[in-house]
Amino acid sequence: MTELDPFDLPDWVGENDVTWTSERGLSGHLVAGTLTAESGARLGCDLLAVDQAYPASVLDEATRTHVHQTWRHGQVLLITRDGRATVAAPGTSWSADSVLEVFTRVARAVGADPARWSVRLGLS
Repeated sequence: MTELDPFDLPDWVGENDVTWTSERGLSGHLVAGTLTAESGARLGCDLLAVDQAYPASVLDEATRTHVHQTWRHGQVLLITRDGRATVAAPGTSWSADSVLEVFTRVARAVGADPARWSVRLGLS
């Protein structure tokens, strides 16, 4: 896993209306999803709750600490995981409220108005 600069994401992420859609609901610490622009452009973008520690830690301690520090300062850490953009945040699981907060922070990180972003959750 490597840190991803928000400005390395495609330009449309900061310039268009964007929707993040979960692939299978919010179960577990890792939630697969996709960012989609109004033009139809797509980018795989997952959510990772970094405090999951059983059966094994999902991140090394230094990266997990960095995620917490970034969050404390009102930001979010983007990483690449298995070749996919991934939003890393404190916690062990996801709720609708935490997903909304994460993507508000992602929108700000790419210079977009969070009001132009939406989240679509699947039920599972």
